[in-house]
Amino acid sequence: MYSLYRSVSTQKRTCPLLSVQPIRGLVDEKFKFVVTNLPPNQKVTLHSLHQSDDKDFWEAFGHYVSDEHGSVTGFKDESLGGTFEGTEPMGLLWSMRPTSGSRHGIRLRKRDTFRPMEVCISVYSGHISQGFSQQTPLATSVSERWYIAPGVKRVNIREKNLRGTLFLPPGSGPYPAVLDLWGGGGGLVEYRSAILASHGFASMALEYLGPEDLRLEDTDASYFERAYQILNNHPMVKKDNLAVLGLSIGSVITLNMVSYSKVIKPKCCVCISGSHLVPVNKSLFELFEQLKNHADKLRVNEDNQVIYRNLHLAISCESGKVDVGRIKCPLLLVNGDDDQTFPAVESAEDMAMMMEKAGNRHLLEILTYPGAGHLIEPPYSPHFRATKYKLQETNETIVMLWGGQTKPHAYAQEDAWKKILAFLWQHLSAP
Repeated sequence: MYSLYRSVSTQKRTCPLLSVQPIRGLVDEKFKFVVTNLPPNQKVTLHSLHQSDDKDFWEAFGHYVSDEHGSVTGFKDESLGGTFEGTEPMGLLWSMRPTSGSRHGIRLRKRDTFRPMEVCISVYSGHISQGFSQQTPLATSVSERWYIAPGVKRVNIREKNLRGTLFLPPGSGPYPAVLDLWGGGGGLVEYRSAILASHGFASMALEYLGPEDLRLEDTDASYFERAYQILNNHPMVKKDNLAVLGLSIGSVITLNMVSYSKVIKPKCCVCISGSHLVPVNKSLFELFEQLKNHADKLRVNEDNQVIYRNLHLAISCESGKVDVGRIKCPLLLVNGDDDQTFPAVESAEDMAMMMEKAGNRHLLEILTYPGAGHLIEPPYSPHFRATKYKLQETNETIVMLWGGQTKPHAYAQEDAWKKILAFLWQHLSAP
């Protein structure tokens, strides 16, 4: 009886343990994982698994060897292989990819911001690269990654055929505010605004491609001006203390509005992967009609992925450029040098020359990230080099080449997010 008790006690004492801290945190917050009670120098695989709001499964994994104490520590030990390599504690998130047999060309996007991104992290014996569901893990922990901090409020905005979602930080306000414009994929994308509100900004995600009861023919400068005014006049917003943040076509609209609008006068603006080569003089319908006329400029690589960037150069030759010399507020440009969708780096260089000539170059700050692609999202988001995409101008579904390499793109997302937040606070906190 004594020997049996001693055997069970020893087994319990040596059972591997996995700790992930914090168990609950914001999506832009780092976590730390530690595995203990392993034999020294044991090969193990750390694996992450997430089921998206679209019911697709995503995974990442790294191969490790325990130290002389039988431990693996994410912030100091190297992954020797897997979906990421090196000392990359957040690699279990940013290197996620669809599991084998998943739908082709999908993208991971959060739809319900009030539910966390649940990530199951497990440790397996040996260095394995597939068949995780057929293996029994040595230990498992679930981490909750929240897009919204406790106390953040979500408000539906439905005014004058305008559709958006306003996120308000905890407290009584008033708050500095951000008008958040996503890209050409359309829909109401809320998760970046939710994170911004978690950092103290009243942020309104605006839908402008195909919202309810609004045609593209009716989506012109006045639509964005109404959105800006609604945000500026909200009782929880610090009046005239607004920024505009745009990604992709959202950046194109941002540059047009801050250059020409008599209504939109932000304290600062941020443009991610955008260009001044596409003047939006009339409606978005007319813009997409113009793009359709230059469809012959699209290129397709050997993997049948569409390279879109040359289309904007053709538009510029026909319509000219946005006169960024008219911009009167600080402007931050965030670009990846492997952007295959927009000529963002070339545009930034040309904008710098135009603003130098106009005498407002001091307002411009440029961040260019080597090896990063077009979709520079909040930190630790998986990298998407190419995904399915519906062209607004033709209603055709293609595979769009966004560009970028996984590890440098992940670095760009983490570094850019810190600098975007610092930029917003610098200019929106000023009197």
